[in-house]
Amino acid sequence: MSTDTYKTISKLSEGVYKEKGSKFISYAYPVRKEDECKEIIGKIKKEYYDARHHCYAYMLGAKKKDFRANDDGEPSSTAGKPILGQILSNDLTNLLIVVIRYFGGTKLGVSGLIHAYKTAAADAIENAEIINKTVNDIYEIFYDYLAMNDVMKIIKEDEPEQLSQEFNLKCKITLSIRQKDVDRIISKFNKIDSVKTEYLKTV
Repeated sequence: MSTDTYKTISKLSEGVYKEKGSKFISYAYPVRKEDECKEIIGKIKKEYYDARHHCYAYMLGAKKKDFRANDDGEPSSTAGKPILGQILSNDLTNLLIVVIRYFGGTKLGVSGLIHAYKTAAADAIENAEIINKTVNDIYEIFYDYLAMNDVMKIIKEDEPEQLSQEFNLKCKITLSIRQKDVDRIISKFNKIDSVKTEYLKTV
């Protein structure tokens, strides 16, 4: 797979696993930032306030450098780590999986818990639509109205995604450009008189 692509899920998916009276409900969410994860986890804890545990793991970024696993009171490494393991083994990122446990009265033991959280997380992934996404850089292109034709010619040829545009005497257009194409496309814009390009962020 190219370095500027990654796999994630298209939308929320659910899974479930039952063992000895305990019920493990799993939710997989496509996310981009840690703040999103915290907000979702907070909502789940409120919604499932009567559950014994709300364990989770997430992986963020195309390079998979930002991740976390949380056991939420289960024995160490029996919940968050198996959930994270499923994210990793499916080569996914920008993904949060939360597994809610309702205790059934019978202890499952360490190996039983690992199997339960792993299986619940796997079920949520199994029920998800996995998609390939590109890593894109967001740029603002500033130019004089007289350069409109030249700017639009590049956009028509290279087809970067247009996010917004302002047309006045001084114009601005915001583009989302796949990383592997950035140098080539931005160099084209920079060859036009009156055009200024400015990097905003990577998504």
